[in-house]
Amino acid sequence: MWGRVEDDAVRLLSDSPLEGDPTVIGTVPLAEACWLPPVVPPVFYAVGMNYPRHIEHARLLGDKAAVTPERPEPGYRANNALTGHGTAIVKPAGVRGRFEAEPELVAVIGRTLRHATYEEARDAVFGWTIGNDVSARTWQHEDRSFWRSKNSDTFKPMGPWIETDVDALAQTTTLRVNGEVRATFPTGDMVFDPFDYMAEMSRHLTLHPGDVLWMGAESTCRIEAGDTVEVEISGIGVLSNPVRAESAHP
Repeated sequence: MWGRVEDDAVRLLSDSPLEGDPTVIGTVPLAEACWLPPVVPPVFYAVGMNYPRHIEHARLLGDKAAVTPERPEPGYRANNALTGHGTAIVKPAGVRGRFEAEPELVAVIGRTLRHATYEEARDAVFGWTIGNDVSARTWQHEDRSFWRSKNSDTFKPMGPWIETDVDALAQTTTLRVNGEVRATFPTGDMVFDPFDYMAEMSRHLTLHPGDVLWMGAESTCRIEAGDTVEVEISGIGVLSNPVRAESAHP
């Protein structure tokens, strides 16, 4: 179900705003809304090592892959990892070591792109939302891929909504845990911006309406069960999620 946030209410829409101009079919008070991910993407793209300070920090920790990229190269994430604003990040029982949050800007693509210029890519963004890239670092180093370290259920909170009228790269990103600021940085201080990525990607593959592109983070911080994690990007909103431990299985 799609909706449009207006003041203190959510206007329920007849169809996706990505496909046209839907009509309003109902209203839900904002305080009573249950927040799902604002879009379930056809393809979920993600960027790594896209902030200079993040690259330097990873290098100091001994990450040999922490080098400044020479060109935009996205990766992929799994839709099963998505969860919405206000829902729990579940820390699996088998996670050991660093369990971390990363605050990220997310571009939501609004039109089909193939062989796009930088300007065409910029015009193709429908709007912007917020992501929290949760990672289990020990799994990340143990496995040949990110299949569980970044793609386990609930590891990718996204929301609370899509903001369609903001200069996203001129904003500030803030990460808070239990109300305490753990990181703050200029959102646009990237090695390559979203439009660089979209133009390069479109040389080799087709981008579709509803695809999302997570843009990486400058900072990370450890989180634990019992914490509440907030990612705020000025001009867009606040994505908040509690963290809980996985329930025991029979």
